[in-house]
Amino acid sequence: MAPNTKTSRKAARYAVPVAVAGVAAATVAMVPAFANAGGPDLPKVTAQQLIEKVAASDVQQLSGTARITTDLGLPKIASGLLGGGGIAGGSANPEDKVAQLANGSHTLRVAADGPDRQRLTFLDGKDEYSLIHNGDDVWGYDSKSNEVFHEKNAEAGKGKEGKEHKTGDRLAASPQKLAEELLAAAGPTTDVSVGGTAQVAGRDAYQLVLKPKQSGSTVGSVQIAVDAKNGVPLRVQVLSAQGGKPIVDAGFTKVDFAKPAADTFAFTAPKGAKVTEGVDGAGKGKDGADEHWKALESFPGLGDLAGGAGGKGDVKVLGEGWSTIARIDSGTQRSLKDLENDKNAPKEAKQFLDSLGDKVNGKFGEGRVLSTRLVNALITDDGKVYVGAVTKDALVQAANANK
Repeated sequence: MAPNTKTSRKAARYAVPVAVAGVAAATVAMVPAFANAGGPDLPKVTAQQLIEKVAASDVQQLSGTARITTDLGLPKIASGLLGGGGIAGGSANPEDKVAQLANGSHTLRVAADGPDRQRLTFLDGKDEYSLIHNGDDVWGYDSKSNEVFHEKNAEAGKGKEGKEHKTGDRLAASPQKLAEELLAAAGPTTDVSVGGTAQVAGRDAYQLVLKPKQSGSTVGSVQIAVDAKNGVPLRVQVLSAQGGKPIVDAGFTKVDFAKPAADTFAFTAPKGAKVTEGVDGAGKGKDGADEHWKALESFPGLGDLAGGAGGKGDVKVLGEGWSTIARIDSGTQRSLKDLENDKNAPKEAKQFLDSLGDKVNGKFGEGRVLSTRLVNALITDDGKVYVGAVTKDALVQAANANK
């Protein structure tokens, strides 16, 4: 859905593309729900009108502070790998830092001036990590380790199929980007309504509510607070079907829509800092190998289960909408039992097995389930992985039907 003009490209970065409004309007369940008196007294709007307001927004400059809290219920070993919710020193690579948003609470200072200039600063603790996109350059700076990551962004406009993408999208931890992706994914499997009004960062907002029509999803609803004046999403909450605290709660605590100062996006590597140049292309090494795949391989035991670099890695998508499940056939000949019975397996591999849930069985055979509050994965003994934002029972049913 990439726009073709520079103007529409700017609008797409900070608001939902107008095309999304058309698609959503055709698929939204137009229930007679209006903003109520639970918050600020605002004019009544329908869900369709609110989606159109978001789509029409063309806010390109802002600065402020945001707070993101993620409670996925990750196994202890996974939580440790993500830094335990804090800023782990030793790396200035943006991939490492953005991954930490998947765990714990983080305070972020954000600034944006169009599609070519953004800055995101982690404010957890006394140490800071800044990620700056300024024209053709992307910088990452970790004050704790005094390390700098640098990558040229000159070729960022082309994807594998000629589709446009931007290195600046690594800064997409904002409520606007989260809301854009969620609304773009809304379709015939989603009920959309206006749930009420609220105040976020001192601004009046409407609450847009997305709910799965299908059973089996781990998501109960998604609530997006939309600025009543300019249509910018100010807060996104993903609520669990089982209740409790939000799975994800990302929102501005302070926001200003004035143009940030130009020097906000300037960066010079500090004297004595270690500077690492990024790989050629997002996620690709100089030989074209996928660095993310190598990272998975390096985890003791997981590389073998995933089939290694030469594994099939065949992926089949089952279902649609909120009940979508991906079936990955690794092609490996090594099972969970093999790893469990391997006396020479490293302790990290054993810890990985221990982090998995109880054993399950069915027509598909046997396996184990890695559970979080959002995404669950069933790893079968014959080397298949079923993963999705669905319940354990839904995974077992999919494995039985697609063995």
